[in-house]
Amino acid sequence: MAAASGLILRDAQDSDMAAIQAIYAHHVTHGLASFEETPPDLEEMRRRRADILARRLPYVVVEIGGKIGGYAYAGPYRARPAYRYAVEDSVYVAPDCAGKGAGRLALGTVIDRCTQAGFRQMVAVIGDSGNEASIALHERLGFRRAGVLTAVGFKLGRWVDSVLMQRALGAGDGSLPEPVRR
Repeated sequence: MAAASGLILRDAQDSDMAAIQAIYAHHVTHGLASFEETPPDLEEMRRRRADILARRLPYVVVEIGGKIGGYAYAGPYRARPAYRYAVEDSVYVAPDCAGKGAGRLALGTVIDRCTQAGFRQMVAVIGDSGNEASIALHERLGFRRAGVLTAVGFKLGRWVDSVLMQRALGAGDGSLPEPVRR
């Protein structure tokens, strides 16, 4: 699917994983969005994607000018059965593609696909309360702040918060759920 802005959205392929790993490695090494401190290697990133796909959850990329400019996916929010209608999103954009719409297109698609699958809540766990770009992106897509876990991480020589945001999907908690369609 191509957007009018020149962005191309599609499902992530195995051939995209080196670019995805490079984007994520940048954020792990230089930023606070992820609380990982050592970037996972390509094989680990492939394993993680395979786990998401095995759960029949979305994992998408956005191309800008022929290269991967960002990606997003949804994973289970937590493992216990009562959380089965909730997912957690992840979205990362290449540093040279920030502000071009890749994050919005990718995350918006993940929200739509999770809604269609019957999930009822999406949670964002955003590293660093100063991560204004991610917080603003989530707010533009209907997320509301649910809380802040103060100083729960220590990375790059400082204490780091986690901002919790939440968005209802479909009817949210307005009705009893149907089984999740996977």
